[in-house]
Amino acid sequence: MFQTHQSQLVTMLHSGDNQQREQPDISGILRMLPSSAANLVSRRQFVRGLGFGMLGLELPQLLQIQRAMADSSRKKPAKSCIMIFLFGGPSHIDTWDMKPDAPLECRGEFHPIETATPGIQLCEHLPKTARVMEDVALVRGVTIGGHGVGNGDHHADTYYMLTGNRPDRDFFISGIFRKPYPDDFPFIGSIAASRCQTDPELPGIVQCPALSGEVSKVINPGQFAGKLGPNWEPMMARGVLEKPRDFSLPDFALPTGMQTSRVESRRRLLDEIDDFRRAVDRNRTLIDRVDTLHQRAYSLLTSDRTRQAFDIASEPEAVRARYGEDINGQSVLMARRLVEAGVPFVAVHWIGRIVGAGLSWDTHSDNFGQLKNMLLPAFDACYSSLLTDLKDRGLLDETLVIVNAEMGRTPKVGDPRTGGRGTPGRDHWDHCMSALLAGGGVRGGQIYGSSDTIGGYPTGKPVLPEDLARTVYHAMGIADDQLEHRQGDGRPVRLLTDGDVIPVL
Repeated sequence: MFQTHQSQLVTMLHSGDNQQREQPDISGILRMLPSSAANLVSRRQFVRGLGFGMLGLELPQLLQIQRAMADSSRKKPAKSCIMIFLFGGPSHIDTWDMKPDAPLECRGEFHPIETATPGIQLCEHLPKTARVMEDVALVRGVTIGGHGVGNGDHHADTYYMLTGNRPDRDFFISGIFRKPYPDDFPFIGSIAASRCQTDPELPGIVQCPALSGEVSKVINPGQFAGKLGPNWEPMMARGVLEKPRDFSLPDFALPTGMQTSRVESRRRLLDEIDDFRRAVDRNRTLIDRVDTLHQRAYSLLTSDRTRQAFDIASEPEAVRARYGEDINGQSVLMARRLVEAGVPFVAVHWIGRIVGAGLSWDTHSDNFGQLKNMLLPAFDACYSSLLTDLKDRGLLDETLVIVNAEMGRTPKVGDPRTGGRGTPGRDHWDHCMSALLAGGGVRGGQIYGSSDTIGGYPTGKPVLPEDLARTVYHAMGIADDQLEHRQGDGRPVRLLTDGDVIPVL
């Protein structure tokens, strides 16, 4: 960079007739330097130094400018992260890791299209995403089952992907009946929110539109604060499939007719009750925790900034329509509003009901019809709109956007669970899947990792869930020593025990 500026400056200094050379526009030259570098050189110093050395600057000044220019180009940690979790497991072979040369029974019905980045192809039903791929790093060869950890079960694999920590033995004994426990490893977003600076008027982490697995009545572990405690549980912005424009925010909505003065009165009453409770309750740890949550809920309840951040109805109609008239698209729009306001982490857990399973992307039946007619158009609209809006608003560099899931789908079309009935689907497959990373220091327009000729297994070095988790923490400036947590009994525990940063930053 410095050499480029040097060449431009020299050209400006030596342009024009040699006999009657005009004095160069010094202010224009200084504007070429970063402010941190330009401040080191006064106009008088610059004019006095013309003809002496490189641009008339002495060596110490040159070194200072080079150092300042290097500092100005260094990436800063992302301030926020949006995770779009495609629960159920999208077919990577039919979306972002297509195999057009594979046998027909593997490659499926869709055709690849070129994207804005030469050499990167996506499914034909992702045309809007294809246009923003210069900002996206496509990570292929993500695996869980390939290391004998996953079991093809949504429960265990979701926990692994959302925490970066391998599921314990209980997952393999209890299966889908394994409950979330307070001593589980925390959700990536809870850790990130607890380690990042949080505005006291805003929640550290928000999740919408529902809990993962809630639609199917089986709540998945891994999406909770676990060992970190309830202070870092995601705050829910709830939505339902049937009313995609309605979000339920009971923590912020005052009852009809209740004024702030009445809230203050209730607070004083609660404080009196708390005083009495403290006098008779010996469990100080529990009381302190309740008090913290009480104070947090009160500050959010009475904050205009909080209510404005969640006020998705204030978005122009054209913007809401562009994100999609479905609950997931509106949730992604909500995520953009929240990070714009300063919320460090927002998780969007894709919900839906599909034929044959009831889970969002769990296409056991009619894989191609459901992808083509429902899932891919909805994702294409909201994901491309999110990246475009963040970029247009100058927020993409400081906002990491990650798209992941707990599994992919089988390389071979046809799910044995259906017994050959109905239109073909694809079964669970946690040996290979893909993830998308954008913003937050990620260098877009690249592919990291690969899979074999039918998308069955990673080739080369596989990417593990702990690698994705480590990459999120690295992008957000969370150092390794910040991943140590002291439990209530004072014993230290590592919140992420393994993983390498994926070199896409």
